[in-house]
Amino acid sequence: MAAKVTIIGATGRMGGSLVRAIAEFPALALHAAVTNVGHVDAGKDAGQLAGCGPLGIAVTTDVATALVGADVAIDFSSGEVTAGNVAACAKAGVALMLGTTGFGAAAEAEIADASRTIPVVVAANTSLALNVLLELVRKAAQSLPVNYDIEIFEAHHRHKVDAPSGTALALGRAAAEGRGVQLPARPAPTGVENGARETGTIGFAVARGGDVVGEHDVRFLGAGEQLTLRHVATDRAIFARGALTGAAWLVGKPAGRYKMADVLAL
Repeated sequence: MAAKVTIIGATGRMGGSLVRAIAEFPALALHAAVTNVGHVDAGKDAGQLAGCGPLGIAVTTDVATALVGADVAIDFSSGEVTAGNVAACAKAGVALMLGTTGFGAAAEAEIADASRTIPVVVAANTSLALNVLLELVRKAAQSLPVNYDIEIFEAHHRHKVDAPSGTALALGRAAAEGRGVQLPARPAPTGVENGARETGTIGFAVARGGDVVGEHDVRFLGAGEQLTLRHVATDRAIFARGALTGAAWLVGKPAGRYKMADVLAL
């Protein structure tokens, strides 16, 4: 029997992709769709909004009701409501695949509490290939000498708010873990205006424009050689497929906080 999925943030770009892609996963079935209070599309059919035809599931603004009877929730809403959504999933006993980025300390605290009672996958990026890249970055940082500077470049569409992106920060954390150091909470961008670069630092560069889905380069810059590891997303559907893969994996798992690396058994 297919696991029942509640999509939180169903009227956004990712929400629509999830509604369209769920048909590719016979182990999953759409149970409910949620949007924020006051949204113009509340009450409309989730399938029609996603462009895949009517599904008989009206978009609601009531997260608690949408979680009743669900097996797993996928949240791609906004950082401002992450804490409340996580708490609602914990209260309902529903596993959570969290793909929202840009949330703060309150949400982190809720995730820590929720993971004691439900399984939660937290992923800054749900692309399967990107999560393989995270492991490659960790290994490269561990293997190369500390005098190889690390620079993370990311580009996204003009509407993306948080910078560096959650994925860029995840890549930075992977590099830091490989070196056995701590990434600063708010890493500063690198550039000539900041003066000479300190040896062994992990830098970030950001670009926003057009309709770029997502590009991430991690460069290891040494004396006389460079290593570049790169991921380019050209279709937002990859994130939906990755999130749905994570949601299917979560069903029946014990309580705890997981990563996409766990989903992929990396």
